[in-house]
Amino acid sequence: MPNPRIEPLKKVLAIDPNDDVAWFGLGKAYMDDGNFEEAAKALAQCVTVKPTYSAAYLALAQSLQTLNQLDECRRVIATGIEVSTKNGDVMVTRNLESLKSTLPS
Repeated sequence: MPNPRIEPLKKVLAIDPNDDVAWFGLGKAYMDDGNFEEAAKALAQCVTVKPTYSAAYLALAQSLQTLNQLDECRRVIATGIEVSTKNGDVMVTRNLESLKSTLPS
């Protein structure tokens, strides 16, 4: 059964397609469902709408890693580290650096 949060979030986004929190929530809901392709799309939209959303870069990078899109994953990690460092989001920066260290060279 699909995540019950998905449809309500889609309705919010139909009303306000610039709702970064809804895009993030939708991406995380898709991740919880194991639908990383849809998760990556929603999370990419989240950082398009709000380029300073640190946690969205982490979730997007995790989704891309799962999809084995490693070049794109590295690019998102680099941008995410830059953004999270600027925002002072130490945990997100650490998690992104940790994820980066697990990727093959």
